[in-house]
Amino acid sequence: MKTLVLGTNNKKKGIELAELLSPYRIEVKTLADFDKKLDVTEDGKTFLENARKKASEQAAFLNAWVIGEDSGLCVNALDGAPGIYSARFASLSDGLDCSGQDFSGKNASDGANNQRLLELLNDTAWEKRTAHYTCAAVLSDPSGTIRGESEGCCRGIIRFEPSGSGGFGYDPLFEIAEYHRTFGEISAAIKRTISHRAGAIRKLMPHILAAYA
Repeated sequence: MKTLVLGTNNKKKGIELAELLSPYRIEVKTLADFDKKLDVTEDGKTFLENARKKASEQAAFLNAWVIGEDSGLCVNALDGAPGIYSARFASLSDGLDCSGQDFSGKNASDGANNQRLLELLNDTAWEKRTAHYTCAAVLSDPSGTIRGESEGCCRGIIRFEPSGSGGFGYDPLFEIAEYHRTFGEISAAIKRTISHRAGAIRKLMPHILAAYA
């Protein structure tokens, strides 16, 4: 079985990718499976810039095919925040101006990030709580050369309180309009079909299959 590395320590993201690639007999590993890996500085200004860095630098270090992925939640009422700072949102200083801040530290917990989001939205009206998840995915060969890239998007709305224990990140707050349920409430099978990450990986699939032909 061939191996593909997802450049993240998030095992739940690895499970999602493994399920998407299971028909193709490609084994998925995450950085959590390696004793030595790079700590890539995510200093890009966009999801795609960060994904490119994670893919290229990690692939060259591990001498492996790597998917670099960067994703996050963008809330319209907060001018697109938390955006690329989604994983460490609760660690930001007061306000939403992220310029000049040091983001080299560890990510905040899902619970803390969700609480901060709810506090900032406060009593914002339901119709103004629209948001979307974005995912950028980049495939790099073992030399660090980028072989393909894509982006996926899933639109929804932010609830006033979390619901559901599935998924991770902001999933318990993110309601998909067509289902009237959050990502935390829907099944993994449905999420694999409609999520931003699934959309990005599907677009990247021709490049992945070409690499393992």
